[in-house]
Amino acid sequence: MSELSFHVSSRSRTLPIFLIALGAGVAIYGVLAAPERTWPNLLLDGFYIASLGISAIFFLAVTRAAGARWSANLRRVPEALSGILPIAAVLLALVFFGRHTLFPWTRPNYFANASPIAGNAHYLNPSWAFGRMAVTLAAWIFFAWLFRRTSLSQDRNPKSSLAIHYRLNRYSVFFLLVFALTFTFSVFDWLLSLDPRWSSTMFAFYAFAGTFVQGIAAITLAVVILKERGTLTSVGEHQLHDLGTMLFAFTIFWAYIWTCQYLLIWYGNIPDEITHYLKRTNGPWLYLFALNFILNWIVPFLTLLSIRAKKTPKVLKIICVVLLVGHWLDLYLLITPSLWQKPQFGVTEIVIAAGYMALLYLVFIRSLQKAPLAPLHDPILAYEQVQQVYTAELHTS
Repeated sequence: MSELSFHVSSRSRTLPIFLIALGAGVAIYGVLAAPERTWPNLLLDGFYIASLGISAIFFLAVTRAAGARWSANLRRVPEALSGILPIAAVLLALVFFGRHTLFPWTRPNYFANASPIAGNAHYLNPSWAFGRMAVTLAAWIFFAWLFRRTSLSQDRNPKSSLAIHYRLNRYSVFFLLVFALTFTFSVFDWLLSLDPRWSSTMFAFYAFAGTFVQGIAAITLAVVILKERGTLTSVGEHQLHDLGTMLFAFTIFWAYIWTCQYLLIWYGNIPDEITHYLKRTNGPWLYLFALNFILNWIVPFLTLLSIRAKKTPKVLKIICVVLLVGHWLDLYLLITPSLWQKPQFGVTEIVIAAGYMALLYLVFIRSLQKAPLAPLHDPILAYEQVQQVYTAELHTS
């Protein structure tokens, strides 16, 4: 199979379509019969796939801004992942109908006894808050469309490839500035505001660390599987090593932020701050709290310590799956303890999550099929090809 094309049989879509239909059915029934349990799951899974999409664009932008030439022939993978953003935006927008179940600040007179200078009372004005959410989603969709359209135009216009390359670099720098602002808004509006009486100045950094690790894990998993299928043969061992190194480095970054936030609040012992951890470190939540740290740091850290592990496809696949499950658990612990008295894992959680993942899979493979897997006329790839030919001729002369 040529790496310029990607094909998936129609039979392989049967199970994902079934899971989507089943998940939709369970979600609709749950909203009507058990909204207190269903809406948190819809917020959790909607934010999960949206954060996957935006982290894919961030991966594209930050590798370009850093001049990481090794990632040039991988960019179709994050581009395809970012294709989920328009659908994720719609699914997150539907959470508006469960706002009174999820967000206490949407209820009448919630801030009636708040201080006149209380920041939350003004910041979480429902009209202003949902307006920010809409602007954030619109900005993410715009950049996903912009990067994809410009990237594909490079395939069709070989004479303008260098100009388009520099244009993508400029877009990347501008996106990073927009991302810093919109992502901060998004985690405060969708996650932190579930418990509006708690706040943390490190929360946005913490959410970003988990989101970026999640994105790297999804991209790495897809690259390894595509390479094993013979559709990304140009991906070498050194590129797998670079992806493995990124996973290793940013899991440490996540653990650092996790530890700093927890220890600062524990040491400060301020009543308004400890409420977040008080519930999550007691009762049945404590086991999930510990499991979260094990999945998101201890397992990947110990496994990826060696150089060999960072470039072994089988090891990378296992660690990527662990991290993707771990970040789902991380979001679960950020969302559900504010709404439930005890953890709930059952048919509702499993089926809805499976439906969202199946939807992500279908969008991802559809995007991959619409464009060559190896970017055409990319000046970085062209330069490397010339360099390889020159090196080969030098060795034979």
